[in-house]
Amino acid sequence: MAVPELTIAIGSYLEPVLVERIAAAGPSVRVLYEPDLLPVPRYRSDHTGLRRDLSEAALGNWRALTARADIFFDFDWLEPEAMPRHSPNLRWIQATSAGIGGFMQRTGLDGSGLTVTTAAGIHAVPLSEFAVTGALYFVKGIPQLRERQAARHWERYATRQLAGLRALVVGLGGIGRATAASFAGLGVEIWGLGRDHGSYEVAGLARLITRAQLDAALPEIDILVLACPLTDDTAGMIGAAQIDLLRADAIVVNIARGPLIDQRALTAALAGGRLGGACLDVFAVEPLPPDDPLWTLGNVLVSPHSASTVATENAALVDLFLDNLGRFTAGVPLRNRYDPVRGY
Repeated sequence: MAVPELTIAIGSYLEPVLVERIAAAGPSVRVLYEPDLLPVPRYRSDHTGLRRDLSEAALGNWRALTARADIFFDFDWLEPEAMPRHSPNLRWIQATSAGIGGFMQRTGLDGSGLTVTTAAGIHAVPLSEFAVTGALYFVKGIPQLRERQAARHWERYATRQLAGLRALVVGLGGIGRATAASFAGLGVEIWGLGRDHGSYEVAGLARLITRAQLDAALPEIDILVLACPLTDDTAGMIGAAQIDLLRADAIVVNIARGPLIDQRALTAALAGGRLGGACLDVFAVEPLPPDDPLWTLGNVLVSPHSASTVATENAALVDLFLDNLGRFTAGVPLRNRYDPVRGY
């Protein structure tokens, strides 16, 4: 029996060799890729880019392209909320991000009935590396070293040791598990918080706590790593009361989403010297406003929501997409299927 033709529209820039890999997935695959109609990437593996000033004719070409799609690699950059209407044959969207819950809700796609798969797992290694970097940045006193270097001041000193400290990793999905393993490999005692009643196999996990035990655990940890999805249940889970429970030398690392933590309360604690430091890749408002005090605090490391992005990301995304494409054509469950009820 002949396999029906599948038309795949690519919604963000990909290197030509990767487009060729998708096109070579099978004789029934047809790829629609017009890079001159897509936003211009600002850096390697940029899936947002800068929108082009397209003519009406070019916009019409993009609309004609989207109308033919059975599958989308990434979302429609022009009007993602209208994808069910503009792409009437659309059956599946492969996202290029893991945390798409807020986007799905804002666009209304979470109620569209479309099959959407996330990029969960793709960013686990770079984010875990960034979390370890952030912890070491403060444990080893890098801010003070930089100050002394700038002043040409030679003075011997002592720092803490990462091995032997205790980290609580909030969120035990792919990113959280990789983060736990990275810290455990450096001798850190790992506590974990996942979904209540969830079953987790996490390398190096010394203790699994519940949400009800969070407040009691916070005074016992040295490093708090947020690696969970942003949902109605997790938004604001680290509020002012939780921040006050942390030790004075505790380090906060957020590689998840800004609204998980009360940023105003976090800023006040950092400015008042009530925390050892914060390594933040995400913020309540992005881009972080130029007048936000977090920019100027010496005990804060600011990253522009880029800790997950590495030069080889597109290749890894295409690997995931091709695996899912094989599953899609075989009629078996897809990896990382988005659940609108859970929000991830």
